[in-house]
Amino acid sequence: MENILGLVALACGLIVGLGAIGASIGIGLMGGKFLEASARQPELMNDLQAKMFILAGLIDAAFLIGVAIALLFAFANPFTL
Repeated sequence: MENILGLVALACGLIVGLGAIGASIGIGLMGGKFLEASARQPELMNDLQAKMFILAGLIDAAFLIGVAIALLFAFANPFTL
């Protein structure tokens, strides 16, 4: 029983940690590409900015879904009897 709870805690940490790393890398790459695109065509900056914020919200939403799943496993663990 103790071993299962330890593994669930480890899994929750991995879910949150890897999700945070993936989201931060994704937003960083997207921000860099946004700056490159707005430097090349400044007249499209408003349209690109709106699309960038929508994509940033979707990337963060995917990370927050992972956090919610980790919290589900941490507090309402379906693997315990």
